[in-house]
Amino acid sequence: MITHIGHREVHFRAERPAGARRLVLGLRTADDVFLLAARGDDVGTSRRGADALAGLAAAADLAVLARLRRDHGGPAGFTGVEVSASFLGRRGFTRYDVEDAVGRVLAARLGVGYHSRRGGAPPPGHSGWRVTLDGERATLLLRVAERPLHRRAYKRRSVPGTLHPPVAAAMAAMAGVEPGDTVLDPCCGAGTLLAEAVRQRPDIRACGFDLAWQAVAAARENAAGLPVAVARADAGRLPVPDGVADRVLANPPWGGQVAPGGLLAESAARWWAEVRRVLAPGGTAVVLLPGVAEVPLGIRHGLTPVHLQRVRVAGAESFLVRWTAPRPGGGRGQPSPASRAVRSSRSR
Repeated sequence: MITHIGHREVHFRAERPAGARRLVLGLRTADDVFLLAARGDDVGTSRRGADALAGLAAAADLAVLARLRRDHGGPAGFTGVEVSASFLGRRGFTRYDVEDAVGRVLAARLGVGYHSRRGGAPPPGHSGWRVTLDGERATLLLRVAERPLHRRAYKRRSVPGTLHPPVAAAMAAMAGVEPGDTVLDPCCGAGTLLAEAVRQRPDIRACGFDLAWQAVAAARENAAGLPVAVARADAGRLPVPDGVADRVLANPPWGGQVAPGGLLAESAARWWAEVRRVLAPGGTAVVLLPGVAEVPLGIRHGLTPVHLQRVRVAGAESFLVRWTAPRPGGGRGQPSPASRAVRSSRSR
């Protein structure tokens, strides 16, 4: 149950431990998940405010937090402390001042070592704590998992423009992938979209293509042991039959981090035409766009946008758009009343 939505965070209450482990550690669209450890008033902007945050660490019930973390699938016990902090607005202190004030108290109470981020990334195994200041409240949180949820074990290799795994998971969920579907990514990069799709639906057929050999090699390594096939091909002329894909998931090279190559460098229209060709009648495509200017081009190629979601990717405003292909006879299908027009909403 959601209890509060704040700046880049959602507060919720989980089920009892029997279902909480599966719920919390299975959150694939969340960057991370934490337990609420302590909360107080925002300390303001003065230099002394950072020192005052030590009170949050002193107020946390560490025994209860240790039990809750274990019950929700996290590690048992504490072998070290590391803290990350963030705040809104200009302050008379740095994030490191906040982290050190809180981390030293937590480490002393737990009888373990404290690693300051002034000295670089923390060593593996340290419990992750987080402090946030939003102008009204100061909040102390304890990470449930041993490492942030967005760090996927399968993501062994990366390439320029690779997609953040929680965004890829959201796109796969948005596509409504069904058991037995064929899911295709025409420009798969490091294979993140396909890896997330098969983790949500292991009983699908997933295939990806990319023009760059470096991307193909990275995708194959990341998809090792998964039912994902990856091959080199031009996204403007894919080596597959018409109507083969029930779902298309794509983060195309629009020229931001990665320049389009092959046939896409000649015309973006080639990409839309190929998506329309490979989609099965009534099939669904979910595409990450850098702006809405591409939407009319997709429409001109016979695709119908049924949902638009504004997101921020790598700090830039982007859009997730879900499209449907015409059904046999030229019909567009019957989306729900709420989906008959493109809907736009701001992501949190």
